[in-house]
Amino acid sequence: MERVTDVAAAVESTVESMLGVFESARLAQSPAVPPAQLRVLTIISRNEHVNMSRLAETLDVVPSSASRLCDRLEATGLLRRVPDPRDRREVRLLPTPAARRLLDELRERRQSALAEVLERMPPARRAELVRALAAFDAAATSVATGSAAEDDSDGLRTA
Repeated sequence: MERVTDVAAAVESTVESMLGVFESARLAQSPAVPPAQLRVLTIISRNEHVNMSRLAETLDVVPSSASRLCDRLEATGLLRRVPDPRDRREVRLLPTPAARRLLDELRERRQSALAEVLERMPPARRAELVRALAAFDAAATSVATGSAAEDDSDGLRTA
């Protein structure tokens, strides 16, 4: 049986490989958007009620740094700042249609790059990978939510 630290090292190595695949997909995009700006676009596209302070908190940066990131995104037509209809003193951050297209294209590019790698794996190993990733996701979710995980028939932990 493998030690948990050995498994953790293998997962870390795999994540590094995956990040390399993702970075190649990002760099193939034209124009290439810096990672920090992509993170902002991802955050605001997932939540329609993001204002500058919530964005700064999510990014763990000071509001002025978040504002500069937004300035750059707004200048390239990827972000709009609009008054919040619930509180006119607040400004909501919204992705533009161009930003949504960019994120969709990046997602497609990443999935295509991952599919190329997965095609090199035997089908049975891909199925094992899916089960292992589901178990990992369940364990990570149980840590985040504080719920206990239960053993399944394969001895893997699931929520």
